[in-house]
Amino acid sequence: MNRLSAESGYNLYQCGYIIRRVVEPPGLKPLYWVGSSKQDLLALPEEVVDVFGYALYLAQIGKKHEQAKPLRGFGSAGVLEVVEDWRGDTFRAVYTVRLAGKVFVLHVFQKRSKRGRATPKADLDLIRQRLKAAEQFARDLES
Repeated sequence: MNRLSAESGYNLYQCGYIIRRVVEPPGLKPLYWVGSSKQDLLALPEEVVDVFGYALYLAQIGKKHEQAKPLRGFGSAGVLEVVEDWRGDTFRAVYTVRLAGKVFVLHVFQKRSKRGRATPKADLDLIRQRLKAAEQFARDLES
């Protein structure tokens, strides 16, 4: 697969994941989509997309959405989760702002488990894998 430069890139291949960059206006932190996160977001109900989109915009300008909370098991507040309930379903978007002034969207999904509020293990594992890919990608950008 072709690897494009970070400055011009939309499709960047890293650690088995496609990382897509959105070209943003000056003053906004760069936004990168890891794996299928952008397609997953666009498959959600429009009302949920609006909430998550606004949360990501706030992250890009250095602020935090009122529904954004640190994701447990990932240390500090560097990995955040936005939870939106809509018509009896729960949707989540997970992103990180701790990598060199950039926003990486790690995972967007509908929580299907009815057992409690905890994020399912399979989703946590995927988030960890994508976070590692984003960390490596951010290191590569800096070098």
